[in-house]
Amino acid sequence: MAITSEEVNLLVYRYLLESGFSHSAFTFASESQVSRSNLATTDVPTGSLISFLQRGLQYKQLETHINEEGIEVQCDAPFTLTGHHVCNIRGTVKEKDTDKEKEEPLYEMRDANQEGGGPAPMEQEEVEAREIPDDQVTKLEGHTSEVFICSWSPTGPLLASGSGDSTARIWRIPPGPCGKSMVVEPPIVLRHFNKDQESSKDVTTLDWNVRGSEGALLATGSYDGLARIWSETGQLKNTLNRHKGPIFSLKWNKSGNYLLSGSVDKTAIIWDAKTGEVKQQFEFHSAPTLDVDWKSDTCFATCSTDKMIYDEVNAIKWDPSGTLLASCSDDFTAKIWSLKQERCVHDFEEHQKEIYTIKWSPTGVGSPNPNRALVLASASFDAMIKLWDADRGVCFPSGEYLASGSFDRCLHIWSVRDGSLVRTYRGNGGIFEVCWNKDGDKVAACFSNNTVCVIDVRM
Repeated sequence: MAITSEEVNLLVYRYLLESGFSHSAFTFASESQVSRSNLATTDVPTGSLISFLQRGLQYKQLETHINEEGIEVQCDAPFTLTGHHVCNIRGTVKEKDTDKEKEEPLYEMRDANQEGGGPAPMEQEEVEAREIPDDQVTKLEGHTSEVFICSWSPTGPLLASGSGDSTARIWRIPPGPCGKSMVVEPPIVLRHFNKDQESSKDVTTLDWNVRGSEGALLATGSYDGLARIWSETGQLKNTLNRHKGPIFSLKWNKSGNYLLSGSVDKTAIIWDAKTGEVKQQFEFHSAPTLDVDWKSDTCFATCSTDKMIYDEVNAIKWDPSGTLLASCSDDFTAKIWSLKQERCVHDFEEHQKEIYTIKWSPTGVGSPNPNRALVLASASFDAMIKLWDADRGVCFPSGEYLASGSFDRCLHIWSVRDGSLVRTYRGNGGIFEVCWNKDGDKVAACFSNNTVCVIDVRM
C-alpha cells in the first residue's frame, strides 16, 4: 500500500470545494499544482477525505481498545483526530458493532466536527415544510464536474451555469411548471480551452449584460486567469487576457459598456466590453481580490483577503440605489457602509462563525419595489441565515421569500415575513449556489454531483 502526495492533495482540494471554501480551494490548487496532476480527472466520490479519516479513526480506536486476548475493552473517553487519548475503561465489549458506525452518513457526522470549518446542516426537525418531490424538479444534466455557479438572464428564460469541467452552459428554460415532463433543449456549451494549458480552466464566475448594443452578453471568468465575453447564442466575442491568476469575480457596469474583474493576482481591471482593451488596472490590495461590485457606471468597490477591515473580507454588495455598501468577513460580522462617513453605518455581530456571502433584497429606493423595506441577508458557517433591516440596523424579517442552499444537500425556500420554512428539496449533492429568475417563480441550484436543478416555487 502506498499513499502519494498527489492523492492527498487531490482529497484536500475536493474537501475544500465540498465545504464551500472555494477561494481556499483555488489557492491550494494553484500552489499544489493539483490540476496538472495525472489524477486531476479522477472521479473522487463526495466526502472521500472525511470517509478515510473516519475509517482511520475507527481503526485506531479498535487498535487502542483491544487487549492481548483480542477482547475489546469498553472506554467512554472521547477519541478524536487531535489530542492525546486517555482511556477510561469500564469493562469489555462482547459484541462489536463497528459496521453500524461505518454506515452512518458522512454529512451527519460533520455535525460533531463542525469546528473543522464545514457548514453544519440546518435543523429541520423543528419546522414543517412541504417537500418538493423529484417529479416536480427539472434536472439539467450535461456537466461532467461540479457546477460552481449559476445565473439567470435578467430579461429572458436563459440560465447560465459554470463548472469545473472547463465549460459554461446556457440553458433555455421553457415556461410552465417544472418537472420531469418539462422538455429542455440541449444547452449551448461554452468551452474554455487554452492551447497552452491542459487543465485549470474551472469556470469560477459569470455575469449577464443585457444593456449593451449587441444584445444579451455573458461574461465568464475562469481559473486560467482569462475572462471571456459570449453572445447568448454561444459566439465568443472577446477573450480578455491580462490577469496573472484565477478570476474570482466579474461584474458589468450599469450601462453594459465596461466589465470589471477581480483576481488572485491582487488586482482589479476595467475592460472595454466592445474592444476587449484594458481601460485601467488597479492594484489596491496586498492579497487576492475576492469580490468586486459597481456603485455606478464609473465607481466601484473591491474586497480582498488583506484584512482591510478586521479579517478577510469575503464579499461586498451595493444596495439597489448604490448608496449603501454591505460587506461580510471572517471576523464573524457583516457591515453596512456609506461614502458619507468613514465608520460603518451598521455593524452586525450576531453570527457565531465566518460570514461567507451576503445579498440585498430587491426592495427599497432604486429597486422594482421602492415602497418596501430594504433588507440584507447574511449566510455564515454557523449554519444560520440572518435578515437585517438596513434602516434600523436590527435583525428584522420583512419581504417575501428567500432561497438558500447548503452542503447538507438541501434547497430551502423561507418566508422572509415570519422566518418559516415553506418549501424544501433534497438533492444528491452539496449546493454551491442558488438564484431566482426575473419573475420570481423559479429557483435554480447548482450541485456538486454535476447537475443543475430548476424548481417551480409559485406558492
